[in-house]
Order: sequence, then structure tokens, then C-alpha cells
Amino acid sequence: MARTVLFHELGGPEVMRLEDVPVGEPGPGEVRIRVEAIGVNRAEALFRAGVYIEPVRKFPARLGIEAAGVVEAVGDGVTAVRPDQPVSVVQTFSPNDYGVYAERAIVPASAVLPRPEGLGAVEGAAVWTPYVTAYGALVEVGGLRPADTVVLNAASSSVGLAAIRVADRIGATPIALTRTAAKRDALLAAGAAEVIVTESEDVADRVLSATGGRGAELVFDAVAGPGVRELARVVADEGTLLEYGLLSGEPTPYPAFDLGMPALNMRTYTMLETTTRPDRLRRAAAFVASGLRSGAFRAAVDRTFDLTEIVEAHRHLESGTQIGKIVVTV
Repeated sequence: MARTVLFHELGGPEVMRLEDVPVGEPGPGEVRIRVEAIGVNRAEALFRAGVYIEPVRKFPARLGIEAAGVVEAVGDGVTAVRPDQPVSVVQTFSPNDYGVYAERAIVPASAVLPRPEGLGAVEGAAVWTPYVTAYGALVEVGGLRPADTVVLNAASSSVGLAAIRVADRIGATPIALTRTAAKRDALLAAGAAEVIVTESEDVADRVLSATGGRGAELVFDAVAGPGVRELARVVADEGTLLEYGLLSGEPTPYPAFDLGMPALNMRTYTMLETTTRPDRLRRAAAFVASGLRSGAFRAAVDRTFDLTEIVEAHRHLESGTQIGKIVVTV
């Protein structure tokens, strides 16, 4: 038996319960992990509330797509990791099929990455989703190159902070957007070339000024909604507006025709575009591991909670006050 977070109905953080659940043995292509730390992601709050990109298929439902721990057992055909090996878990699976909010969890072997030497459990639960998401979007999909400019909306999130460092590492210029001035210093410290406070500054004017009127080759937006109209104004010729979240909760227009920009490139992105393609995941893991070894990349942990405090952890997530990753320890 293992303490496991379950929810029996859709709703807010209060619907989550910590219950004793049988674990069992890993099947073919699966790995059983003794979980040490869990990375909390916005996707889990959306799934719990019933507004994720896929609905909950049955109750009780599990949660959790990112964790760090130690391999306890492997199923038939698993050769990439071994028992007693420190590992991290990234999402290659549906939350309807697996969940890591637990003391012990079974996950697909495709979701397990060896944890680099010297990387602790808390850091191991906080680096992979942000950096793999950022790398996959900016490099694999967005084609960001040295000397390009990328505008990052919701830049104080764990993915936003990782995107700043990914852009810096490849020689691009990251411009961070934040709603209030409270997070300006943290974003500059993370490596942002410029920080624009959206509640008091004109985003288009600032970006166009910073780029000599050229605009940004890539805009990486977690907010969506009506604000895409303003973001579209800063996209450079042949640039891309990349949507990877819906924090606004509002319908998102396609702004090209409103602005007389019929050639606007605008598309969505999810981390699964990277993690479910083995070649992309292999390149992403190598890129992130290299950055960790060099010190260019590091975990940005906002706050830790105990597994018994999972409801409080989700309430903190939904407050929007965090800078970086929320991690739950087990």
C-alpha cells in the first residue's frame, strides 16, 4: 500500500484526498518508483477541475506528471534504468493512465530519465518539465537561433524562467513580460534582457524599440485570450506566436485579420510534442543535462510542501504569486 492522492469529483483543490492504495508490480515496459519529490504543474490543476485538454475518464482519478525518486522495480523489456537508480519522471503519458502524486508509483519506462549525478530529489522534480517544455517549444518547434529575440509571457512561471535560460544559452535575447513590477528583479536575475510590466507599459512599443522595429522572431505565450492581439503586433516577419497555455481562461481569437496580418504564424504547443517523440526527447534530455552540468540551468523552486499538504500546494499554485516551481516532498 502507498499513500496516494485521489479525487472522486471535479472541483477545486479541496476535492483531493490522500488515501492508501495498492501499488502492485510494474508490467512490461513499466517502472515502479519510490517517489521522493513531486513537481506541481498547472496541467494537474486543470485536469482536477475538468478543463484540461482531455477529460477525466473515470473516478477516482490520480494526479501527477512529474517526480523524482528511486527505481524499485522494472517490468519486462526495460533496460534503460535499473533498480536503486535515482531518476526523474517526465510526462509521456495521459493523466488518465498514470499519476505520481504518491509515495510509490508505476509509470511507463519512456517517462523515466536517469537523474544527473549531484541533482537532488527536489531539484530533480523541478527541472525537467520546465526545461523540456521550453527547449521543445523554442528550439524544436520555434526554431529559435542565435541573435533572435523571444518574448516570454507569464515569464515568472517555472517554464518562463527556464525559457529565459534556454534563450540565453543558445545566444538569443529573452524579453520577459510580467503583470506587475513585483517580479521584475527576479526576472532580471534569471537572465532576462528586458522586463516589461504589462499593467503599466505598452508591450508593442517596448518590444519594437528593443528590436529596432524588427519585432520578435518568437513569442511564447502561456496566457492566450484577447491579449494575443497585442502580442501579435510584436511578431517579426516570418516569426511565430506560440501558444502553450490558457491562463486567461478566455476565448482566444486569431488576430491576423484584425490587424491586417494575413501571414501571421500562430500555433499551439504542448510538451507532449517533445516527450512522445523519442528523437526529440533524446535531444531535449541531452541539452538540459548539459545545461545542468555547466551551471547554466538550475531548478527554480518557489516553495516546498509535504505530501499531506497537497491541497495547500494547489491553492498556492492557483494564487499566481509563485516565482518558479512548487515542489511536494514525500
